[in-house]
This record gives sequence, C-alpha cells and structure tokens, in this order.
Amino acid sequence: MLSNIQSTGNKDTRSGFGDGILEAARENSQIVALTADLAGSLKLNGFIKEFPDRFIQCGIAEANMMGVAAGLTIGGKIPFTTTFANFSTGRVYDQIRQSIAYSGKNVKICASHAGLTLGEDGATHQILEDIGLMKMLPGMTVVVPADYNQTKAATKAIAKTDGPVYLRFGRPSWPIFTKEEDFVLGKAQVLAEGNDVSIFACGHMVWIAVEAAKMLAEKGISAEIINIHTIKPLDNAAVLQSIQKTKCAVTAEEHNIIGGLGDSIAQVAAKNFPVPIEFIGTNDTFGESGKPAELLVKYGLDAHHIVAAAEKAMSRKS
Repeated sequence: MLSNIQSTGNKDTRSGFGDGILEAARENSQIVALTADLAGSLKLNGFIKEFPDRFIQCGIAEANMMGVAAGLTIGGKIPFTTTFANFSTGRVYDQIRQSIAYSGKNVKICASHAGLTLGEDGATHQILEDIGLMKMLPGMTVVVPADYNQTKAATKAIAKTDGPVYLRFGRPSWPIFTKEEDFVLGKAQVLAEGNDVSIFACGHMVWIAVEAAKMLAEKGISAEIINIHTIKPLDNAAVLQSIQKTKCAVTAEEHNIIGGLGDSIAQVAAKNFPVPIEFIGTNDTFGESGKPAELLVKYGLDAHHIVAAAEKAMSRKS
C-alpha cells in the first residue's frame, strides 16, 4: 500500500555506508577500508577510530588504491575501497577490469557522490555513466540502494558475498523509508502493488517514484513500485511478474538512460515479454552545477516527469 510508505526522517546514504562498514568490520576481522584522501566524505571516521590498523590511506592515487585492494585479497582480506563515484570508476576503469574483475577479486568498490544530486560540484564529479561501466564487467555485482537503511544493509550484505561488488550511494540528505531487514541482495523489493503500470527505480529515484505513484493514484492510476536496488544480478523473475500484470513500464534512475537500469529492464522485456517502456534518466548528456532538486527537474528526473512517462507508457499498450 502506498499509504504505508512514509519517511521517518532524512539522512544521507553515505552515512548508511559508514555505519554499515563499521558493523560489518566488528563481525569480520578480515574487512579493511581504503580511501583516496576522502575518509571524511565517505563517513569512515568511526571505522578509523575503532580499527586504525585496518585502515589504509592511499592518498589521491585511486588507481594505486585499486591495485592495493586487489593484492590484499590474496592474503584473505576483504578490502572496501572508498572515494567519489567518478574516481571509483571512470578514473580507474583499467585497474578494475584488469586487476579486480578479470580475476574475480573479492574487492568491494564503494562509491559516493554519484549522480545529479551531488549538486554544485558539477559535471566533472556528477558521473552518470558508472552503472553502465560496472555492470558490463563480467562477474561484477552492482548495487544501488534507495536510502540510509538500505545502504547500511547493503554494505553488510556485500561483506558476506564473495567476488567484486560496486556499491553506489550519494551525498544529499534523503528520506528514510525502508527497513534494513527487508534488504535481500539480488532480490527486487516490491514497495507497492499495482495493476496499470510498473515503475522500476533505483537509488534516490525510488523515493521520487513513490511520490509519482501517489500523484498517479489521485488520477485513478494504480502503479506498481519496484525498488531494483540490485541492478546486477537483476531479479528477472520480479521484473517479468510485474510487466506481465501491468503490460507497460517506466524506469527511473539518476544515471544516463544509455547503459543503466532502463537498458537492463528493457532487455528482460525484449527477450521474454515485450511491453511499452518509457525511460526516466539523463539523456546522453553531462550534468551541471546547481541545486540537487533543481537539477532533477531540469533533467526530467522529478515526480511530474515520472507521472507523464507512466501515462505515455499506458497509452502505448496494445
């Protein structure tokens, strides 16, 4: 029920990571944290205070950090690398591909400050291509949680998962509306059931999709809201079950529509049950400096655009 989805307060998802890695480290002495001069921004201060011998400051040398992390796995360590999403992926893609993904190293690549909601730092830091870059790497798990609680749960979950993982989260304070215990890696979360249109979303866009669904409900449209926090491996069964019921879909992501969540949903539909799909995300463009909320509106990532996309998808049903 949409009425049951309520915010209990606001908190940044990067704090969910910081609290999650601390709890995970208490349970597993093999967990180590590495950063590229951004310990504060990645909320590692609690970890450093409690486990100073398990923290490595690599400085502004992200490529070296990835190599060090890969090497640490050989001795049985579980390294969590931390920096901004742009520097976690685009700057070090060769090192991730060659040293981590190719040999299936147990490295957790934890990336903050992703997407337009980074805000004033602008296009050079607002990476909108990282989900695509990472999901294309064989064997790479890609997780994009929706709020503080889910980011905390995801951080603890990936610590128990063998193999390389990309965990993407953000900077701004954001509504908290999920429960930690509801997170299951690789299993989509159905937040609200509906019959008219399926809305698949990830990250910050999940809350915006919920807002859009409430607006649609006022128009008599029943939207099914599915939180795709694990983009790879994708929960194909959940996607198919939803689109077979609603016969159309909208995808919403804080990412380029080329190569992101929308492409993954469309591929499942095309192979199994073709339906009309509309895509909410940036459209083959870089971002710019500005207030997060204003940028989401300008680039078509707000609730009103999701509503319009849902109505268009429904109008295309055969």
